[in-house]
This record gives sequence, structure tokens and C-alpha cells, in this order.
Amino acid sequence: MTPDFDRAVELLRAGELVAFPTETVYGLGADASNPAAVAKIFAAKGRPADHPLIVHLAGHDAVDHWADQVPAVAWELMETFWPGPLTLILKKQAWVPDAVTGGQDTVGLRVPGHPVALELLRRFATVAGEHAGIAAPSANRFGRISPTTAAHVREELGDRVSLILDGGPCAVGIESTIVDCSGGEPLVLRPGHISPAHLEAVFGRRLRILMAAGAPRVSGSLAAHYAPQTPMRLVAGERLLDFLNAQRHKGDRCGVIAHSQPPQAGMPHVWKLLAADPVGYAHDLYAALREMDHAGVALIAVEALPETAEWAAVADRLRRAVTGSGGA
Repeated sequence: MTPDFDRAVELLRAGELVAFPTETVYGLGADASNPAAVAKIFAAKGRPADHPLIVHLAGHDAVDHWADQVPAVAWELMETFWPGPLTLILKKQAWVPDAVTGGQDTVGLRVPGHPVALELLRRFATVAGEHAGIAAPSANRFGRISPTTAAHVREELGDRVSLILDGGPCAVGIESTIVDCSGGEPLVLRPGHISPAHLEAVFGRRLRILMAAGAPRVSGSLAAHYAPQTPMRLVAGERLLDFLNAQRHKGDRCGVIAHSQPPQAGMPHVWKLLAADPVGYAHDLYAALREMDHAGVALIAVEALPETAEWAAVADRLRRAVTGSGGA
């Protein structure tokens, strides 16, 4: 199906919501310069009003329109990683609506690396102004599993969104890396597909990963997020079979997401084996959680991940999902 770009631009100009694919997850978009339109995002998602949004742009030529006093290191990151799964936190221009920034003096900006998203942004900028942007968090109810297909968006939001542009499954599968460039020292506020190692190759030095009071509030930074409705537990790989045997003896049927432990014959649990590498695992994680949510299981047991920097982004998502699900 060819995406209906003309209809999408028409709806955005009218202050309505349009869901569209990015390489990370599907976004729920509104005209970022229109506070009334942006308010519809919060209403559709049930999202707290002080939680900032990311503004998606057609290219880095629009950055100065949205951000003030952009440091040289931010331009270097743009040149290296845009279009792509990197969001930069920068000092905002005075005109940028508080509805977008959560009342902060910073704004999150990104140029996505998905052809459908880029075409939408380019067409929108043609009619709304060359620096126009689309504010877009993930297209799901607040705190729930991010959508990586158009079908997930329909399941989450239904008629709360006027149009969904279907660009197929998302290539990355987890949200963008967020780097704060609004102060002196660049800080990683949310890990993602672009790893600290990738960033350090640009900076030539190690970066701090910070999620603390005093840092700008950013998308996906709450302790509980990305959560299924079914309770989740993280279980060490060497304990997984013992844990599942105990659940079976209690009469509970589990959903199991593993990356190294093969199913044991005769177990009544629902198994999902994901890739044993962090990129492949991230690509399939949200779809696997959503599948388990529909499997009629009492608990989702997830094999704990390796404690290495390469796995930091998916480990971050799983910790927040466990908290959001009410698991332990």
C-alpha cells in the first residue's frame, strides 16, 4: 500500500494526529508549532502534560529554527548520525511551545532515518514552512509497549489517530538514543541503537550516562515504561529452568522470552527465542512482549541479559517494562 502522504499533510495542517513509521518505533505525530494539536497527543496517549516530546525534522537545516546556541559538538553528532536513531537535547528558541518541551528550556530534536518518515516531513515542510517539525512520541498508550508495526498502532490507539502511514516493521525496534547537548558536558540520557561506543568514537572520550535529578526530562525516562499488561520477571539464565519448573508445579503457565536457553520438551509454557545479539534482540523485543500479552499466560519470564555495554539499551527497556508491569 502506498502511504497517503497528501492526506497525512492535510490532517497535520488541520491540527489532527497522524501515526507514521520511523526506524525506531512508530510515532504519533502532530504539528509541533500548534499547541492545540500537540495537546491531542497527550489526550490520545494519556500522557502527563509535563513529559516532553521529540520534534522530528526533515533535515538539520531546520535545527537553528528550533534550538538556540547549538554547540559545535551537536553539529558534529548531526553530521555523523542523522538521519538516524539519535535525539539531541538542545536549548530551545523562545517561541517553541511549552506543550512540546514540558515547560523546560530545552527541546529534543531528531531527523529520523526511515524513508516514509522523511518523505512525510519533507512534504509537510513544503506546505507548513521549510523549518516545520512534527512532534511525535511513540504511538501507544502511555507507559505501554511501543509499536513497531502499523497493526500495533491500531491495537493501541484505534480511532484516536486520524491516519496511520504503514511503512512496514521498524528496522531498529527500540527508541532513539538521547544525548543532552544543552549544557557543558554531553550526557547520554537514554541508551539506544547508537551506543556509547559509537558516540565516544566521535567525541574521542568516554561519556557519562546520566538519569538523575537536574537532567532535562526526556521521553522514556520514567522508571515504569514500555510495559505489557501481563506481569514480568527477569530471571538469570542459570535459574530459568528451575524457575519455570516451580511455576509449573504451582499450575501457572508462563510466557518465556529467552536468548540462549532452548525450550525443554514437555513444558506447558509459551516460548519465544530471540536473537543472542543485542541488535537482533532489540528488533524483536516489543513484538515479543506484545505477543506474550495475548498468549493467555499468568507471567512473562524473561531471561536476564548479559551485563555488557552492548546490551545496555535493551536491558534499560526491560528493567522499565518489568517495573511497569508490576513484576519484580
